[in-house]
Amino acid sequence: MGKARDTLTELIEQRLEPSADITALDQKIWAMFGEPWAILCSDMSGFTKRTDEFGIIHFLTLIHEMQKLLSPIILSHYGFLLKTEADNIFAIFRDPLQAVRCAISMNEATHFYNSNKSEDFQIMICVGIGYGRVIKIGDEDCYGNEVNYAFKLGEDTAKAGEILLTPDTYKAVAQHLTMLKFIEKQTEKIGLVHQYYKLEK
Repeated sequence: MGKARDTLTELIEQRLEPSADITALDQKIWAMFGEPWAILCSDMSGFTKRTDEFGIIHFLTLIHEMQKLLSPIILSHYGFLLKTEADNIFAIFRDPLQAVRCAISMNEATHFYNSNKSEDFQIMICVGIGYGRVIKIGDEDCYGNEVNYAFKLGEDTAKAGEILLTPDTYKAVAQHLTMLKFIEKQTEKIGLVHQYYKLEK
């Protein structure tokens, strides 16, 4: 484990002690690890269906292609590719505007990529974006409500080509993106996210 992870683990161990001052320790953890970040979570659409149809190796190849295609775009928008898990990409940005612009560029790139590909070789992504204070563990990972919300939007709610924003993300970027149209949506699914904003194409 890295030093940041080791330090957090030590603080959590202290928090578990019967005599621990949990409030003080929580304040310390947030002071040491809490930072405002925009979190972009993307998911590749059609994983189960296409894996069943074409096999897991075919889909692993598409994941590899997706990461090659999208990683430079994240960097070009001042983003940091935090981690990848299966067909999910987790990227973080200091500026939520850059996160939204990156998502738009990612969709444009996949659209161009797909233009000369058969359906079984196309890359289609769903994107959720959150923004707020998170617990960031060095260059390894980050945790927080907005991380969870972004993941749920990208993984469970968004359809192929859609970009969905949490309410806090929308509040942070709306006045700067007046040329774009966002539609407020409600979800009936039981879960973390009940309200979000969809970028209209």
